[in-house]
Amino acid sequence: MTAELSPIDTAKSIAAKYAVQFVEDGMSVGLGTGSTSAWMVKYLGERVREEGLNIVGVPTSRRTAALAQGAGLRVSTLDEVKWLDVTIDGTDEYDADLTLIKGGGGALLHEKLVASASDRMIVIADQSKSVAHLGAFPLPIEVIPFGLQTTRATVEAMLDGMDVLGWEAVVRMIDDTPFVTDEGNHIIDLHLKRIGDPRHLALALNQVPGVVENGLFIDICDMVVLGHGDGRIEVTDLTDGTLKEVQVETGQDANIFADL
Repeated sequence: MTAELSPIDTAKSIAAKYAVQFVEDGMSVGLGTGSTSAWMVKYLGERVREEGLNIVGVPTSRRTAALAQGAGLRVSTLDEVKWLDVTIDGTDEYDADLTLIKGGGGALLHEKLVASASDRMIVIADQSKSVAHLGAFPLPIEVIPFGLQTTRATVEAMLDGMDVLGWEAVVRMIDDTPFVTDEGNHIIDLHLKRIGDPRHLALALNQVPGVVENGLFIDICDMVVLGHGDGRIEVTDLTDGTLKEVQVETGQDANIFADL
């Protein structure tokens, strides 16, 4: 079964297809998690099959590992590879400084570890992810199970002194059970509405006992490939300070999520 792509899925797919062109033979590649990253895995698999690329992928979640293996990619672990040439991942929000909010898919800890161990991080996104100020999307933090409600209350109290517009901390649930990450931890989503000082907030959050990591990616992303439903792509590259726009053929790729 196939289905035509919506404008959002078109934007995601063309951004992913453009981004994988930066992968070269012999590279080690961090593979992000989420719907946009699924397109990236698909197109990277196509390049491996059609061009015979010899690459190794380091998935950031069990879900991505399964997708990568299904696409014919050779996968490994961060401990085995140690350092990566590039990581390609999606985002929940990004601002003009390419500061990100990530973790909507629950893999923020692995995603941050992999991206931080890469020479370059390329983010693929649709237009809805570009914001003037971070915070409309809830900021996820990963916390250990022990003392979950105490950690939540401590974080909520700490937020009262931060440059944010909201202070609600909500434990992410799956039905009646707290969501569990690949590391066996839980996620607390912070509904902040607007984050005035992401760097200060990130440092403060990681000082709270019980917090493992937060979903603010600061000084990690090097490039954003932003797709549009009409086939336009905007590329922002912090490395050389450039912003360029290209037009690509949207093609007739099937919606890979049609049967999900």
